[in-house]
Amino acid sequence: MLRWARPLMLIIALLATAASARSDSLGSGDRQAITGLITSQLQAFAADRDAEAYSYAAPVVQLAFPTLDSFMAMVRSGYSPVYRNNGYRFGADATDATGRPTKTVILKGTDGKTYEALYTLQRQPDGTWKIAGCSIRVLPGTEV
Repeated sequence: MLRWARPLMLIIALLATAASARSDSLGSGDRQAITGLITSQLQAFAADRDAEAYSYAAPVVQLAFPTLDSFMAMVRSGYSPVYRNNGYRFGADATDATGRPTKTVILKGTDGKTYEALYTLQRQPDGTWKIAGCSIRVLPGTEV
């Protein structure tokens, strides 16, 4: 084995353990708060309570979309299954590469397809959680 390979493998193992520990450090109260946050935003979208839905976005999202209109235009055009859906269920908790918690949500789109939304969460200085990002993809084999 190369001389540098063993220390590199050790560093990778330590980083993976640290990331895992960060994910595991979330208590059940945090997990419930995160699930409640996402549920509240999905319900706000469904009920056309746009300002409420916007209030759940982290400051970094609000900086990128500084007006309610710009935020809602982004959601309607790029996240239609989040904006409107025929049901959803929560999936796995995880941690992204930067150590932020993530939560998977499986959504049934109004187009009949099933989507996976991966939410990234950010704890605020006051201890509450906000949605810092969301990526969405069609789950394979769900085309209508």
